Amino acid sequence: MLELKNIYARYGAITALRGVSMAVGNGELVALLGVNGAGKSTTLACIAGVLRPWKGDLLFHGSSILGKSPEQIARLGISLVPEGRAIFPSLTVEENLRLGAFTRSEKTEYNRNLGEVFELFPVLKERLQQPGGTLSGGEQQQLAIARALMSSPRLLMLDEPSLGLAPALVDQIFELIARLHQRGVTILLVEQNVERSLEIVDRAYLMNTGLIENQGTPEQLRAHADIESIYMGVQGKSNK
Repeated sequence: MLELKNIYARYGAITALRGVSMAVGNGELVALLGVNGAGKSTTLACIAGVLRPWKGDLLFHGSSILGKSPEQIARLGISLVPEGRAIFPSLTVEENLRLGAFTRSEKTEYNRNLGEVFELFPVLKERLQQPGGTLSGGEQQQLAIARALMSSPRLLMLDEPSLGLAPALVDQIFELIARLHQRGVTILLVEQNVERSLEIVDRAYLMNTGLIENQGTPEQLRAHADIESIYMGVQGKSNK
């Protein structure tokens, strides 16, 4: 479905991505894992059209999306839930959801998507006329994901969905991601929480300083002891 080929990207004189190649297959839940500053969010920005790579190519269903605008990419079916949620706090829950459905013009399609969202997030139905800014942190994260789902995305990208949430809410978010995957949603998950991510994903890529350093299934990656020392901040482990 999605393929990155030798992507280089930079902010001014700083090179943020240095030859990133990765892929996400139809129906997969794939994680891009690493510490803060590794280049994970930059990778999503390139896919979403927010940042244009200066080298390499981005393919979606076999066609290049390099150089397309964020709106064009969204209309192709790629939806991003940004870090920090970025909901509109002064708008109601319903208004936030309507903004997520801007690529859907038919009312029947909108109503169907709304029903599916309420099934996944019943609390949002209860808070429908409440301003988004009055929701709890966990509810705002649910709203951000629900807003992205309103466009019926072919690929859902989640940028640090557990960031800043209490442990109990982190559990809820990871359970929700696993449930979306079970429903057949294709997901690219960016996370610092390596261990929790490896519990639910099909495959993962480990990123450090703008490079993909390793990839594989959770079982394959756990066989490398350096996951703990490099990506989880645990010292004193030797490499196998």
